[in-house]
Amino acid sequence: MAHKVLVLNGPNINMLGKRQPEVYGFETLSDIEATCIKNGLDMDLSVTCKQSNYEGELITWIQEAREEFDAIVMNPAAYSHTSIGILDALHAFEGPVIEVHISNIHKREGFRHHSYVSQRADGIVVGCGTHGYELGLRHAAHLLST
Repeated sequence: MAHKVLVLNGPNINMLGKRQPEVYGFETLSDIEATCIKNGLDMDLSVTCKQSNYEGELITWIQEAREEFDAIVMNPAAYSHTSIGILDALHAFEGPVIEVHISNIHKREGFRHHSYVSQRADGIVVGCGTHGYELGLRHAAHLLST
């Protein structure tokens, strides 16, 4: 039976392809979701993708994931740097958590260098573009198989 992985995306990820393509590229959220689902099938993962601009909705999905999903791959976007609530929700999730950032947050503004989510993450993929989602899924699959 395939492991179930929740791919969560935070604020403004719905604007990919339109917002700062020099930083984030031209792929859209729909492109990323389709690729995650396809890559998941290749790794024997059942992938569900969700995106929200609302912190509370992301927290609720993380809480609900305890009952339904084996791992979370998350691009918390700007909430990486601000949300203790997301960190607390992730601490209550018992499976692997992989943090993904499209851009290299360590080469950007200083406030982006710290991520609360990193304190819970079992792996972090930074600066690999949208390919980072595949790397995150691969690492989740690896952790779930060991």
